[in-house]
Amino acid sequence: MRDPRDVDLNDVESYDYDLPEGLIAQDPCERRDASRLMLADRESGDISHRIFSDLPRLLKSGDLLVMNDTRVRSARLAGRKIPGGAKAEILCLNETEDPGVWKALVRPGGKLPPGTGVTLENGLVVRVGERLEDGLRLVRMPDEIPPDDLFESVGRLPLPPYITKSPSDEERYQTVYSDRGKKGSAAAPTAGLHFTERLLGELSAAGIDHAFVTLDVGIGTFRPVRTRNVANHRMHGEACEIGPEQSAMINEAKSSGRRVIAVGTTVARTLESFADDSGQVRPGRMTTEIFIRPGFRFRVTDALLTNFHLPRSTLLMLVSAFAGYETTMAAYREAVRDGYRFFSFGDAMLVI
Repeated sequence: MRDPRDVDLNDVESYDYDLPEGLIAQDPCERRDASRLMLADRESGDISHRIFSDLPRLLKSGDLLVMNDTRVRSARLAGRKIPGGAKAEILCLNETEDPGVWKALVRPGGKLPPGTGVTLENGLVVRVGERLEDGLRLVRMPDEIPPDDLFESVGRLPLPPYITKSPSDEERYQTVYSDRGKKGSAAAPTAGLHFTERLLGELSAAGIDHAFVTLDVGIGTFRPVRTRNVANHRMHGEACEIGPEQSAMINEAKSSGRRVIAVGTTVARTLESFADDSGQVRPGRMTTEIFIRPGFRFRVTDALLTNFHLPRSTLLMLVSAFAGYETTMAAYREAVRDGYRFFSFGDAMLVI
């Protein structure tokens, strides 16, 4: 194993690894909690292999699981370009301060200049507007129907670019505890996809409680870091929220010496965004741009449950910050050797 002092943790290439394409999961596991679970001890570096349904026996009575209850919005709109009828697709991300105007990804962007109309399946027209940073566009939604109703009627679920086909049941790309009133995400908080109602009941029976926070996952979660020096990378802002009751549960767990376990990197980012220097979590809403990488001091998160992430991604850097760089990269090498399934529909890792 390399001496950590030989690794430049500000160099994006330090977070690269070889991943055979065949290990990228294209389909969810037949049963959510039947996925594999790697257990990594960040103190000793020891790694063991379990099944996700073993989770109640791996945690302790009194542990508090914190989960992201966001729901993926069916905001992928397919249509035809006006004029000509060529296929076009619009992925709406979030509404601007101008009602009816959204930030979006459009495809094919180069063939949809500002002012182009796209006719949707129901005959309504979305108008493509100006270009923004990072390949985003402004689009004006049709006036005839509220956007949420439009998404419900003709929208499709967005999927990560590395998944080449849609699941037969789109609910498999939603967590079982997602809040139908919080449809703000462009991607699922994938660590939570492994939970079933039955498993949640077993955890509760074992004295393991849970609390909810909300972070609306943006497209930045799939984008690799493109700057050689990771310190120069700019995070996309994501809306997040912790309610008073939930923050009280988290603070009580911390004050009584019980572990707070973040279910996913989105939860870790939310907890650490709302924490003060003493580790107290305040309630509220914000747009967070927190970038957690090696050297970060975690104030709330005591354990992390997460999937396996893209090379050179900010999510892999977050795991490296929590588990330690060498432990993380050794775990990823072992996951590749043992044929773990990677990314959104893949297997999970519990770092304690």
